[in-house]
Amino acid sequence: MARKLVVFIAISLDGYLATRNESLDWLTGTKGEGDNGYGDFIATMDTILMGRRTYDWLLRNVGAEQFPYREQRCYVVTSTPLEPPVERVLTVSGDPVEFARYLKAEAGKSIWVVGGGKLIQALQEQRLIDEWVVTVAPILLGDGIPLFGKQDASTELTLDSVRRYNQFVQMHYRTNEPSV
Repeated sequence: MARKLVVFIAISLDGYLATRNESLDWLTGTKGEGDNGYGDFIATMDTILMGRRTYDWLLRNVGAEQFPYREQRCYVVTSTPLEPPVERVLTVSGDPVEFARYLKAEAGKSIWVVGGGKLIQALQEQRLIDEWVVTVAPILLGDGIPLFGKQDASTELTLDSVRRYNQFVQMHYRTNEPSV
């Protein structure tokens, strides 16, 4: 059985991942409930896949010493070396779609696609994402970095569950089409 590729992400009600200047301050100002399901989710993952901008954002805002994904194998899609390097974080310089296919064929737990939007879209266009856990914050940003750009085709999803975490609503969807 192939591993699942899962997107677990928070967005504004109008579909943005962050403001234009990559700020997530709008998320921390909203009252949630505990960790909003993160602890249960991360326990089902043993591999992390993220884009370079997401990695750089983490280093700027959390720091290399506090890098949050040391318990999982972590891959960053990039064409340049990571500075500073972080223990257990490896780079992927080739095609992220082919690398995701390779990861899915390995034995193990599910794979979390942390972000960003470009990586998620590239994987989605090839129908590689199996599940979507999208947490919506009660804010309209009006502008920012969108979760999705223009898409060439639609993808049907099935709603698995909806959970409320105080002011946040988390929706868990499964992709109807078999993963490639």
